[in-house]
Amino acid sequence: MEILKRVIVKSLFIILPAAFLSYIYIEPQKVPLGILLGGLFGLFNLRQLTRNVTAMVGSEKATFKIVFLSMTRLMILFAAILFLVYYRIVNVFGMLFGFTVVFALILIEGARVSKSQ
Repeated sequence: MEILKRVIVKSLFIILPAAFLSYIYIEPQKVPLGILLGGLFGLFNLRQLTRNVTAMVGSEKATFKIVFLSMTRLMILFAAILFLVYYRIVNVFGMLFGFTVVFALILIEGARVSKSQ
């Protein structure tokens, strides 16, 4: 859970200024919203993944439950992204930037924790 908190804090320090700068310099509507929602979806996905894994550790049918919950979460995430892109509410590249920031921070924090252990 410590990694989750560090990823959330660091991603907010990157995503919020990036959304603000894209609002000023690129496009005032779709790009900042895409960056914010991409980061939010990435953080939501990470949070739910950590909750699923910690809740299922030690139970006998943990594998099936984790797979089922992960697939359900990914289908909901896919449906939300498809809705936002289909109706052109967000910019795809902004959303991709938000996801990428969260993903990169997950990799960086994971590498940092693995080096310390």
